[in-house]
Amino acid sequence: MSVSINYHREGERPTLILLHGIGHHWQAWEPVIERLAEDFDVIACDSPGFGRSAALPASIEPTIAAYVDAFDWFSAELGIERPHLAGNSMGGAIALELARGRAIRSVSAFSPAGFWTTAERRFCQVSLTALATTPVAARPAVEALARTRAGRVALFSQTFGYPARLPAEEAVATLRDAWASPAFTRALEAFRHYRFQSPEQLRSTPLTIAWGRRDRLLPYRLQAPRARALLPWATHVTLGAGHVPFYDDPAAVAEVIRARARAAAVSDRRSGRM
Repeated sequence: MSVSINYHREGERPTLILLHGIGHHWQAWEPVIERLAEDFDVIACDSPGFGRSAALPASIEPTIAAYVDAFDWFSAELGIERPHLAGNSMGGAIALELARGRAIRSVSAFSPAGFWTTAERRFCQVSLTALATTPVAARPAVEALARTRAGRVALFSQTFGYPARLPAEEAVATLRDAWASPAFTRALEAFRHYRFQSPEQLRSTPLTIAWGRRDRLLPYRLQAPRARALLPWATHVTLGAGHVPFYDDPAAVAEVIRARARAAAVSDRRSGRM
């Protein structure tokens, strides 16, 4: 699958690919990137149909599986071999699925999608559809609200644990890119096809699953225990953050990724892989 994927790149090897959640853009990772660029060749991507990336062809439904194929192609196009992956929400699900049968060095998944019941998945879809379908006439007022501290608390408390820490300009940019996304509504609808399954296929991949206890979109108390039950051999981390943890606690997010990569490197040395 050939698709144009926009990305930001900085740092030196080993390669770390960052995947954002639905309705977001690569800039969500900026507070974390500045903490990781000294240790990794960081490639922060806009998923197809989000940010500045072209949408998938109209004939392709934007399912998790389709995004996996797109990033498979992207890695091959850039000549990336055995990258570390980190993803949030939909990006976490994509990262986990990319690790099935592929040469992935490690995965750090933050509140990954797919550990939901049908009712929880519908709650997520309904919650985010309200953002995706904000009437055009109302958008200037919503942007103005997002520029205030109280407004960010009102608008982003479901996804950010500490929404006041989100800079006003990033809040507005997030809204604008979400509204402009040609894939948002269709990708949300396509969630109906996805639930995490067949965990044994990931047993050979070093995994960390991190969940924010303040996650109100994919609730920690409901979904993190399922991830622990399905992937008992993975490292499971609880963050004092929300669903999107990058501005809540960027240092903790960076350390989760760094620690996972260190452990994978030790495993590689023991097994003779480089």
